[in-house]
Amino acid sequence: MYEVKIDTDGDAVADIAYRVRFSAVEGGAQTASVRRVDGPQAAGIGDGGRVIVDRAPVSLGREAKVTEAGDTRFFAGWRSDPFFCDVEGAKNNLQFTGDDFFADKDVCSIVLEVPNSALGAKEVRLWARTLTPDDGGGWRQVERGARPAQAVILVEERDAYLGGEPATDGRFLASFAHALEHTGGYTSAEAKRVAATLLPDILPYDSSRPASFPDNGRALTDDAFDFFMRVLTNGKVNGDNVGPHGDLLFEFPYVGPPHQDRVTKTAP
Repeated sequence: MYEVKIDTDGDAVADIAYRVRFSAVEGGAQTASVRRVDGPQAAGIGDGGRVIVDRAPVSLGREAKVTEAGDTRFFAGWRSDPFFCDVEGAKNNLQFTGDDFFADKDVCSIVLEVPNSALGAKEVRLWARTLTPDDGGGWRQVERGARPAQAVILVEERDAYLGGEPATDGRFLASFAHALEHTGGYTSAEAKRVAATLLPDILPYDSSRPASFPDNGRALTDDAFDFFMRVLTNGKVNGDNVGPHGDLLFEFPYVGPPHQDRVTKTAP
């Protein structure tokens, strides 16, 4: 199950959640359903909620199958990966060559479009998480995040972080600060100050202003990795010489068609 969490009152606890679940693939086809949960239950783990998209077709091929339900638009399936980054350079002691690892990669995408009024407030905080069935029944959180790269590079207690909640991210402040001090040459006090700007791991978003990472959501062309490199290295490295992909779309679902035909494979 895949969730988008929305905090409407600034306490880093979800007040709204959108939950996406997928059917099994049968006869070369797959569907997805979206539920919305409001109130205290939005912060919990469960599969309940009000159905807003029911059995939408998943795009297993190149064609983007878009489902409209009232004021909501939904897409799920294979698309060209919109993230851009020199991964090999990052692994090679931040020696970047401008080689975009994701340029020819495809990814299973979920795109959900709702009106700003559905967010519950003009200024909200957003993050996403992934859950899998627990052996004892119910669900178990295995992934979460809002700001790209920091969970991969700064996190020492990976399982605790990925299974945690933004409201308790203060417990990772010391380890973030230690990593910044070591990698960026920050003083101890400055490392703590900068670490506090990265936690809790959420994206603020004011719907009355254009999206712009890291202060107001994130547009698909925003170079989040370059921003993180500047933070990580205390300005010593300004970027990886990789820019946004040219196959993004102006219309929904915004991410370009996949590079390969994967119709026989399983989507998200």
